[in-house]
Amino acid sequence: MASNLHPGNPAPVPAEGLSIGQAAEACGLTIDTLRYWERAGLALWPTPRAVSGQRRYRERDLSWLMSLVMLRETGMSIAEIREVAELERRQDTQKDLLAVFEQHRDRVVQRLDTARRHLRAIEAKIAYFQAAVEQDAEDMPGAKSV
Repeated sequence: MASNLHPGNPAPVPAEGLSIGQAAEACGLTIDTLRYWERAGLALWPTPRAVSGQRRYRERDLSWLMSLVMLRETGMSIAEIREVAELERRQDTQKDLLAVFEQHRDRVVQRLDTARRHLRAIEAKIAYFQAAVEQDAEDMPGAKSV
């Protein structure tokens, strides 16, 4: 099954593919992270290799890697991503994938709500301290009233 989690690739990919370093850079990752993700079972298919044995990443590989980046950045655990990868590899798993993504969305929305509450509290602190700084400036000897 082809993934549609990420709309496009981060960089053009030449016919011979990208080296692991180039793929890591294109996705904003480290080489160690790419290797770890492969060992952790997050790849949808084995990464193609050149005759020399070096990994060569194609467009579909980068697209999937960017999907993994998005999932990690939204807080999905490696175990959950492994589950997504396992489901993506099989046929007729749309209902299962839907359930995984609905649960993940609910957690993301909950974190967003919490972050919004925290942001409001931070903004209130900023307003308090801005007012305090302005009051201190007005109370200083020699301060001019406007």
